[in-house]
Amino acid sequence: MKKIINSENAPAPIGPYSHSVMAEGKMLFISGQIPFDVNGNLAGDDIVSQTHQAIKNIESIVSEAGGKLSDVVKTTVLMQDMNDFAKMNEVYDSYFGATKPARAAFQVSRLPKDVLVEIEAVACLD
Repeated sequence: MKKIINSENAPAPIGPYSHSVMAEGKMLFISGQIPFDVNGNLAGDDIVSQTHQAIKNIESIVSEAGGKLSDVVKTTVLMQDMNDFAKMNEVYDSYFGATKPARAAFQVSRLPKDVLVEIEAVACLD
């Protein structure tokens, strides 16, 4: 059983995908979130502001499904420049500090809309 979950508090998907899919009523698979706000505005031109927005988008989607950020069990962080890792990590820690999910982080050659960061997540809801 799967259920599509989209949030009006996160920017609309820019392609043929959903914000997230709930599987078996418990596992929430969240598509990669780039740093645009609900109005379609880029959050800023630096890794700090963009990381904040990407995580806020994830938080909105998890909330729509009835969960919270502490329910996130795995993330994947894609960055345009691994030299931004320390700054991204500071912001990331401010959201996930006490409930650190498993994580992978990669540098990629290009991201949608030429943003600096994209974050996908998996949450486990009760």
